[in-house]
Amino acid sequence: MRIVFMGTPEFAVPSLHWLMGDEARRLGCEVVGVVSQPDRPKGRKKELAPTPVKAAALEYGLPVLQPERLRRPEAVEELKLLGPELIVTAAYGQILPRDVLEMPKLGCINVHGSLLPKYRGGAPIQRSIMNGESGTGVTIMYMAEGLDTGDMISRVEVPITDADDSGTMFQKLSEAGARLLAETLPELLEGRAPRVPQEESEATYAPNLKREDEQLDWSRSARELFNQVRGLSPMAGGFTLLGGEPFKVRLCAAEDKPGPMGAAPGQVLDVGADGIRVVTGSGVLRLLEIQPAGKRVMPAAEWLKGARLQAGTLFGAPADEPGSADGPAAELGGGR
Repeated sequence: MRIVFMGTPEFAVPSLHWLMGDEARRLGCEVVGVVSQPDRPKGRKKELAPTPVKAAALEYGLPVLQPERLRRPEAVEELKLLGPELIVTAAYGQILPRDVLEMPKLGCINVHGSLLPKYRGGAPIQRSIMNGESGTGVTIMYMAEGLDTGDMISRVEVPITDADDSGTMFQKLSEAGARLLAETLPELLEGRAPRVPQEESEATYAPNLKREDEQLDWSRSARELFNQVRGLSPMAGGFTLLGGEPFKVRLCAAEDKPGPMGAAPGQVLDVGADGIRVVTGSGVLRLLEIQPAGKRVMPAAEWLKGARLQAGTLFGAPADEPGSADGPAAELGGGR
């Protein structure tokens, strides 16, 4: 069974590893090529870096295709030369055109990081955490021309705990996806795999993240902000403004007890060895790990040794607004 694997981020690597393993070979599976997104500049030097899937494929000596647009005729023809009988995708990052969907005799299947039809789209793991879900999972489905609309084959549920962020859930779901692929592929190869249509009325969407998704709105509850930050961490985290400059929050904790009467959302309640406590629309958010503008990520307590942040400082305020970092309520000293 000639298989082409399509994937890009670390999430997809465990599935490729399984397809290259002994169990898959005993089923008659042969990965004949890998398709991944083009290399992108990374780091301060903006040097081209291979995608995690490409790096893994090269270790196995597999041919790798990296078309900018899979829809282009030359990309389709290059893929056709590999002669795939089945295409397996996992977080590839492009919608497959009809010519590709109809190419393999067993079709195209996708390892998707949500319990479809919930969280269709490019950021299902982050969005499920940001929305405060207590659980998510992986769905393997037949691919169709729409966005994650194909018939489902199998699913597995994975809980989300308060200790999880996007990093831990990516790891859990990538491993769960590989295990589910191992359970599903024998049925597929034997022609016994089910086709369960998705219930369109239950569909929700998880669009790719944008810069505005990272900005903290202090009028929201502490719990909502906690979910937002951990859904965006460890890759980006949330951000607010301090003295008119971006101030990132990478790790925080929600306290349900309310702030003092009359305190404005975004106002610093107190600071200390246990972090920076900030009033929200409901409850208090304790900032534990932060990244000031132009600085590295560090514990809030470490930053406070050089930045004399006072109670009353207002996060999110422009630099010239009373109560901002440049106003009378805060004194930011050297060593920041």
